[in-house]
Amino acid sequence: MEGILPCRQAIRGGGPCRTLDMFARIRTAAVWGLFGVLATLVGIAAGHLVSALLVPSSSPVLAVGSAVIDATPTPMKEWAIRNFGSKDKTILVGSVLIVVLLLSAVAGLLARRRFRNGAILQVVLVAVAAYAAITRPTAGAEDLVPSLVTAAAGVAALGVLARLAHGRRTASVPGAPTGPLAAEDRLESPVESPVATAAGASRRGVLIGAGVLAVLAAAMGEAGRAIRSFRARPEDITLPAAADPAPALPVGLDDKIPGISPLKTPNKDFYRVDTRLDTPVLSAADWTLRIDGDVENELTFTFDDLLDMELIERDITMTCVSNSVGGPYLGSATWLGVRLTDLLDRAKVGTKADQILSTDFDGMKISTPLDLATDGRDAMIAIGMNGEPLPRAHGFPARMIVPGLYGFISGTKWVTRLTLTTYAEETAYWTDRKWATDAPIKMSSRIDTPRALSQIDAGKQFIGGVAWAQQAGGIAKVQVRIDGGAWTDATLGPDVNNDYWRQWYYEWDAKPGRHSLAVRAVSGEGEVQSAVRADPFPSGSSGIQDIFVTVG
Repeated sequence: MEGILPCRQAIRGGGPCRTLDMFARIRTAAVWGLFGVLATLVGIAAGHLVSALLVPSSSPVLAVGSAVIDATPTPMKEWAIRNFGSKDKTILVGSVLIVVLLLSAVAGLLARRRFRNGAILQVVLVAVAAYAAITRPTAGAEDLVPSLVTAAAGVAALGVLARLAHGRRTASVPGAPTGPLAAEDRLESPVESPVATAAGASRRGVLIGAGVLAVLAAAMGEAGRAIRSFRARPEDITLPAAADPAPALPVGLDDKIPGISPLKTPNKDFYRVDTRLDTPVLSAADWTLRIDGDVENELTFTFDDLLDMELIERDITMTCVSNSVGGPYLGSATWLGVRLTDLLDRAKVGTKADQILSTDFDGMKISTPLDLATDGRDAMIAIGMNGEPLPRAHGFPARMIVPGLYGFISGTKWVTRLTLTTYAEETAYWTDRKWATDAPIKMSSRIDTPRALSQIDAGKQFIGGVAWAQQAGGIAKVQVRIDGGAWTDATLGPDVNNDYWRQWYYEWDAKPGRHSLAVRAVSGEGEVQSAVRADPFPSGSSGIQDIFVTVG
C-alpha cells in the first residue's frame, strides 16, 4: 500500500502523479469500452448463427439495415447508388454496425460503474433490432429468436468481462482498498505491491477471458456464414426445354472489340439492384404463386405446375430505373418462363383491375400497369436464366419479367402473389415513395470502351458499347460525336430483337491530346435519343453520355 497512498495524496494536492492518473483513467475507459464492443460482437455472432438456422433476414444487423433502407429518403438512396454502386448495401450494413459498436462502447463504460446500466443499454440496442425484425410484413414468432439470443449472449459476455475486471483477487489481499478507485488500481496500478500483484493476475484473467470470447464470436460468425452458404447452394433442378424457344443468338462483337459488353451477360455478372441485404433462400418444393383480387378464379400454382405448362424462351435486356446515363445497371439474358397472360387467362381477370400488384415472399409489393403487361409483349413468370434455373440472387424460384419496363414496376423477384386490383385501391413500395407508376425504358446508349478519363495510345482505336430502345422498333442507328463535331454513324453489331440491346463500334484515328467522345442512338421508328438531361427519379434517366479521354 505504501506505493499507492502517497500517489493518491499527491493527486489530491496537484502533485506529479496527476498525469499518470489521467492516462490510467483513459486506459481504463478504453478497456471498458472494448468490453462493450466485444460483448456486442459475441451477441451479434450468436444471433447471426441462429438466424442462419431459422430465418436469415431476421439477423439483428440485417433487420435494422432493412428498416434503414425503408426509411431512407429517395434522394439519399439515389445518391448512395450513384456513388457506391453495388457496394451500397455493404456500406449500409457497415455503417449500421459502426453505430451499434459505438453505442456498445458506451454500454461498456456504463457497466464499469454499474453493470446493470450497461446491460440495459445493450438490451435496448437489441430491442430496436427485434422490433425491426418482427415488424417485417411476413414476420413470425421465429423472427424474434435471433434477437433474444443476441441479447442474452451479449449481456452474458459483458457480465463475464465485468466479473473478471472487478474480480475477487484484490478482495483476497489483506488491507486492499475497495470501491471504484480500487477497481482502477486493480487494472492500472503500476506500483509493485500486493494489490499490484493481484492486478497483474486480474489483467491476465481479463486477457484470457477476452481472448476466449473473441474466438467464440469468430467461430459463431464463421459457422453462421457456412450455414448460410450451404442453404443458399443451387437446387438440383432440371428445366424442361421451351415449347417456344428463342432463336439462336448470333455471334456478337465480344471478340472483335476489346472492352465491349458481351452480347449475353453471364449470370455472375448480371447487375443486381433491390432492397434486400441478404440473398433469400427459398425452396422450389415449398414455393407457390397465388393469383387473386379482381379475378373470377383465385388460383395457386406450384413450381411443378409451371414446369408442366408451355414455357417460352426470350432474349431480353433489363435495366434499372436507378441507372444513370452511361451507368452499369443493365444486362441482357435469355429468360425461360410461363407467359404471364397464360396464368391470367386461367384466373379470368375482371373488368375493374388496372394494375397487377405483385408481392414477394417477404411482403414487398410492386405495381405493374395491367394494360402494358398484357399488350402482346413477352411478359412472363421466369424460372430460368441463360439455360439455368434462376440464381437465388435474381429471384429463384420465380420472378416477373416484362420487356420494355424498368424493373421497379415489372421485375418482382421471389414473387409469390399476383393481385389484380386498381391503383386507387392499393399502392406499392416504390409508388409510395413517389416513383412513377408508368415507366417505360427510355432509349439510351453507353460507351464501354475506352473508359472515361482513361489514357490511350494514338492511332487506330475502337470506340464501342451498347444501345437499347425496347418496344420502340429496336436500334436502327448509333452515332458517335468527337470533340463536339458532327454525328457520325457507327457500325452496328447483330440485331437480336427489339427487346435486346445492340452492340456498336466506331473506328477512330486518335490524335494526341484531350478529346470528348459522345454517343446517341436512333430507334427503328426514327426517334433520336433525347439529349435532355434527367435524373433517374422518378421515371428513369435521360441524356447523352459524353466522356473525356487523353490520347498519348
